[in-house]
Order: sequence, then C-alpha cells, then structure tokens
Amino acid sequence: MKLSDFDFDLPETLIATRPATPRSSARLLVADGDVVHDESVQDLLSWLRPGDRLVLNDTKVIPARLSGFRHRNSAQGPVQARIEVTLLEPRADGCWTALLKPLKKIKTGEEIIFSEDLSAQLRGVEDGQGILQFNVTGADFDTALAEAGAMPLPPYIAAKRPADAQDKTDYQTVWAKNAGAVAAPTASLHFDQPLLDALAARGVGFTHVTLHVGAGTFLPVKVEDVTTHKMHAEWGRVSPEAAAEIAATKAAGGRVIPVGTTALRLIESAARNGTLTAWEGETDIFIYPGFTFHVTDALMTNFHLPKSTLLMLVSALMGQERMKAVYAHALSEEYRFFSYGDASLLIPETS
Repeated sequence: MKLSDFDFDLPETLIATRPATPRSSARLLVADGDVVHDESVQDLLSWLRPGDRLVLNDTKVIPARLSGFRHRNSAQGPVQARIEVTLLEPRADGCWTALLKPLKKIKTGEEIIFSEDLSAQLRGVEDGQGILQFNVTGADFDTALAEAGAMPLPPYIAAKRPADAQDKTDYQTVWAKNAGAVAAPTASLHFDQPLLDALAARGVGFTHVTLHVGAGTFLPVKVEDVTTHKMHAEWGRVSPEAAAEIAATKAAGGRVIPVGTTALRLIESAARNGTLTAWEGETDIFIYPGFTFHVTDALMTNFHLPKSTLLMLVSALMGQERMKAVYAHALSEEYRFFSYGDASLLIPETS
C-alpha cells in the first residue's frame, strides 16, 4: 500500500481559514454507500435515526502557542531573541514538552519571558523537543496561559494568518471540558447548542469520551509503504458509563457514529479484542485499509490532507475507490477543506 495511493490535488483556495457562521450552517457531504448527497450540517436531523448515538470527544484545546523573549548578557550589552513555543504535553515531573523555534537560540538553564505573569526555564532537550519548567503551576498557570497564549491553529491556517481572539471560541467545541489538547477535534466544531437540542429531541443519544489530540496529528507520513508508518501516541479515556451507553445502543440496533477521527480512533482502541470496554491510556492505533472496525457504524468528519493518516482512516471505513470518488465530488463542488472547512457523513453500505 503506497503513500501515493492517497494523494490528490487540492486548490489552495479550498483551504478554509475561518469557520462557517453559525457553526451548523457548514456544508455536509453525505456518502451513503456509493450515493453522494449535498446537504448542510443542519440536515443531520434527516440522516440520523432515533436510537443512533453520536460519540463526542470532550477534550479542551489549550492556548498552547506562546511567543516570548530570551534575554542574555554579552560584552556588547543585553541581547534578546524571540522564541516561539508550542506546548505539547505535561510531564509527570511538572514540566512541559514543547516545540521551540529557533531551538538553537536558547541554552539549557535560560529563561523565556512570555508576559509579566508567565515565564519558563529550559531544563533540557529530548528528541528535538524542549523541556520547559514554568514559574507558576495549577490554576495560576491556567490563568497566565489563557492570557498570554494563542490557539495552536494548524500549520495550513497559521501560514495564512495569525491566531486571534476569535479563534479562542471558534477552535473549541461547545462541549469542551477536559483541558489537554493542542489541536481541536474539528468535526465537532460544526455543532451548536440548537442543533444538539434538536438531535436530542429526535432521539439521538450522545456519549462523551476524551482523547487529547496532540501536535503529531499534523506530522506528515514520510514512508512510501504506509504500513510501516509509526503513529504518534495520544492519551485517551473511555469511561465505564460511556462503554455501557455504546454497548446498549449496539444491543438495541442503533448506530454508533463517532464525530471525528479522534473519537473513532479512541473507541476502536478500546475495542481491539472485539468488544468495547472501559479503557484509559495512550493509543498509537493506525487505521488504514484492511482494518476491522468493531464499534463504528458511520463517521462524521471533515475533509483531510492529501497523503494523511486521516485520509487512510476514512478509506479503511468506506473503501479506497469510494473515497476517491467522494473527494473528487467534494473538489468539483468546492467544499471547504481541513479544520475550519465543511464536513462529511460517511455511511458504509452495511449501515
């Protein structure tokens, strides 16, 4: 299975830099087996049945992008250098792993000042990532980070414009609860409270799980034989209550539909023995054509990068040739792509 099998030409004009307003007004491509329908997200009410269950990732994106200065004394006087930081994940010792740019401009032991209330010392470098110890912890850290940090927009958006105050709302789901992600579960960004209320009134159930999306979600696949690609690990949790809700839906004949590839990867990680159970830990599950799905009956997701693991995932669910046709249709109809783009509802023939 070659990387080139998952390539396609995407016009730059189709990369969305802002979301649709209101959220549920985004377009929705429904692939029902081989038949494609052009709808809007609000039309989910027509496609979801009473007894279906949406699985929602309740991770909360932190404002993980920071810009600060490193100060250093020299024979010519004080010298400062701007350091851009993207937080990755907290460590057990209280430090954070982070991407620093330019890493060569700072030495171990030096301090980066982000604001009056927030600074960090570089404690070391591991695998090209900095280990940062901040001057504050707990609630004080959360408050200082909220003030100094910006939302970590994906590279393909950040290259077009900087993050701003609006992104702190736009790049967060309405049900975000558990802080820890540095990227949003973007299919979930299409839901607003009126749509959730209408779906609930129709008899659609909701189950919340948590997968903290990492920056590794944007890393490119660098091997031509995709089966040899190593996925980044992300922490997730399926509670006993969530597992019971999903099991009850399956038993009653309802469909289990994760909203986003992160929710799908998590529930399939928790069901590797064939049955979904409560689960907590790190998953590096890699889903590509040939994968056996144990829980997922359909998927709501955005349109993904060429040659990406997420395009491989949807191809595993729907079939490669069918997904090529879906993406050809999306391109011809000028659907908006990626994190702030439009959505698709992918329903395999068996569902």
